[in-house]
Amino acid sequence: MDPTGDLLAEAPADGGMTTGAVARLLGVAPTTLRSWDRRYGIGPAARQDGRHRRWTGADIAALRHMCALTSSGLPPAEAARTVLAGASGPSEAARPARASRASGPLPIGRARQECRGLARAAVRLDAPALDELLTAVLDRYGLPAAWDEVMMPALHAVGRKWETEGERYIEVEHLLSWHVSGALRAAAAGRAPAPGAGLALLACVPGETHTLALEALAATLAQQGLPVRMFGAAVPAGALEDAARRTGPAAVVLWAQSRKTASPALVARLNAIEWGVRGARGRPVVCVAGPGWAGRQPPGARHLTGLADAVDTLATL
Repeated sequence: MDPTGDLLAEAPADGGMTTGAVARLLGVAPTTLRSWDRRYGIGPAARQDGRHRRWTGADIAALRHMCALTSSGLPPAEAARTVLAGASGPSEAARPARASRASGPLPIGRARQECRGLARAAVRLDAPALDELLTAVLDRYGLPAAWDEVMMPALHAVGRKWETEGERYIEVEHLLSWHVSGALRAAAAGRAPAPGAGLALLACVPGETHTLALEALAATLAQQGLPVRMFGAAVPAGALEDAARRTGPAAVVLWAQSRKTASPALVARLNAIEWGVRGARGRPVVCVAGPGWAGRQPPGARHLTGLADAVDTLATL
């Protein structure tokens, strides 16, 4: 069943739709629609009884244009000026990305325009816009740059926001993380590894649940034809040792987001693992990544300083 048809059926006989119906149609919060009307004049041309908003087809088209422009990264005020001036959406949305210092709902700071658009779509809980924008930035910049310059800054901004707002916006972080994860997996889907390439095992250390940076690494390695096994969050030490013995990887990457979870003892245990026939046994190169390892590189481990460094290091093993 088409939900759009259901919503259009809610329209009164005069053709106008209520704010709530339009919000459901576009996936935008009613408070956002009221704010755009009050601040920028992106509102209904007519009001029932002079008070109640009734949105016509033309009004909704303007809102769609507004959503597209803000999701591309334009500040709302600039997007509203474009809509009201009747400028064409595709040419505006396709402008080259630029750094922006405009104010927004999240502490983005100086970042690519698409990063700001991603954050705004997340705050609106606009899932379709998130998918469209993530696909666009991956196509435009490639996975490493899209992660470093768009996805990661937006995720950090959302995290800082809910940490300072007393648990507000946590639903925004969950939604954004889910869609980023899906985009990363889709970017690497169907890529066959090159014959003879060394296998990399990727895992969060025990107690660590932050996986997205490792997912970005897994997707980038897969795109380059390097075989990878991604084990995800909070992998028990014994299970990781068993996996290394069974697969004989060229490298094991351990992610720690905080110093509390970074475990030099686990590095030592993995460094002691051998596999293969007697006389030709080998050991994996153990790599550590993530802010939890900052300033404390365990003996026998390589410290990966970022996505590009991780890919370059693992490609040589």
